[in-house]
Parts: sequence; structure tokens; C-alpha cells
Amino acid sequence: MSAVPDRRHPSLLDAIGWEVTKLAAQLRARLTLLICAVAPVLVVVVIKGQQRPPKDSLYGRYIHHSGFAVPLLMLGFAGQWVLPLLTAIVAGDIFASEDAHGTWKTVLTRSASRAQLFWAKTITALAFAVTVLLVLAASTILASVLLVGHQDLTGLTGQVIPSGTAARLVVESWATAVAPLLGFTCLAILLSVRTRNPAFGIAAPVVLGMVMQLAGSLGGVEAVRPFLLTTPFESWHGLLAAPHFTSPLVSGLVTSAGWCVVTLAAAFVLLTRRDITEG
Repeated sequence: MSAVPDRRHPSLLDAIGWEVTKLAAQLRARLTLLICAVAPVLVVVVIKGQQRPPKDSLYGRYIHHSGFAVPLLMLGFAGQWVLPLLTAIVAGDIFASEDAHGTWKTVLTRSASRAQLFWAKTITALAFAVTVLLVLAASTILASVLLVGHQDLTGLTGQVIPSGTAARLVVESWATAVAPLLGFTCLAILLSVRTRNPAFGIAAPVVLGMVMQLAGSLGGVEAVRPFLLTTPFESWHGLLAAPHFTSPLVSGLVTSAGWCVVTLAAAFVLLTRRDITEG
């Protein structure tokens, strides 16, 4: 009797491997990481040459006094629209591209379930978002310290922070952006699934982020501001104060987790209930 071939059903790890391979082959993803590595160096060079520092920006007045002030200045700017854009480049397209190219039937013939494909794409998008942040933060901090210096840093309450402590606090400040960044990634995933339009999935999170920034800056919205996904990008301020306070960080983690759970649950339901018959 001829042996019956063992046809193993693909696991979630197999599905993740497919998605990572597809992502690695995309020029757009590689260019995004390259830009995250190179652009901060160019920005630091430009900032260092500025005769008039941007004193109206947080830590703008200290950019010539300490190399640790520059990453904090750039972190404040990045949270406004740069980070939502960088993560949406992949997350806003990772589902909608299957609709755009009519490849849903093809990927489903791999015997992977819709649930496996959903989580494989989601995990890949989340991992890319974290990688983007790591590359951007590392390039920004290293370029700032090497080109400007590692002098002591002035804290938000006027205290002098020693160089070694400042380095740790700058790294921790950038780490606080992980939670809201994942929140924006999940929002982009929902828009990618719901609209089936890659352009909309990429652009909409950036626009929504700007709207949230504007809404958060208006008066009379104190009750709503803690629930905006952009507010956690400011939670690092408490780390640079004396004494430290972490309540915004805790609140930001809760807010970001809430956005992740709600948007991913909605995206999962939409995808698993969709009638995929055309591609």
C-alpha cells in the first residue's frame, strides 16, 4: 500500500511566517525602516545648526544645552502625526491589500482559517509598529548624543538631571509611546478591514490623530481628553518632573488597551463574517 502523505494543517506560526515574508518583500516597509534610521540623523544636524531654538516647543529651548533634550523635542513632535503615519503604512494596508489585489480566495486555500489569518496579520502589523519605534528611537537618541553631547538635562520642573539618569529617562520616555502606538495600529487594522481601501486605511489614522490632537487642545474637554488615543503620547512628562508622577502613564495604558481591545474585536467580527466571493 502506498503511504498516504501527511498533510499538516498550517499553524498560527506558519501563517505569521507567511505574513512576515510578504512584509519583508515590500519595498514600502523596507523604505519606512530606512527612513526611521536615517531621517533622525538629518533632523539632529539641522536642529544643531539652528541659531534660534524653537522655544515655544517643549524642550526646544534646551536643544543646544544637552543632547538629551533633542530626543524629547522630537518625541513630542512624533506623537502628533509621525508615529500614527509610520505604523499605518503597514497596518492600514495589511488587510485591504488582499481586497485590492483580489487575493482573499488564494490565501484562504492555504487551509488556514480566517481567525489564523487575522491574528497572523495583526501580530505582524503590531511587530512592525514596535520595530519602527525601536529604530526611530535608537537613531534619534544616538544621533543626538553623538552630535550634540551628553550634558546634564534640565527637567520640566527646573531640576538638574545628571547625564546617566537623563539617558535612562529619555529611553523610558520613548518607551511610553509603545502603548498608544499599538492603539493606532489596531485602529488602522480596523479601518483596513472595514473600508477595504489601502489609501483610506493609511491616511485615516493620521487624520483622526490630528483631530484628536486638536480636540485635546481645546478648552472644556477635560472629561473627554483622557479617552483620546493621542493623550497617552504625553504621559512621559511625569517622568521628567520632580517628584515623578505616573498617573498619566497608568491612565494612558488603560486608554490604549481599551482602544486595542475594541478596535481589534470589531475588526475580527467584520472579517470573520465577511462573504469573500470575489477575490
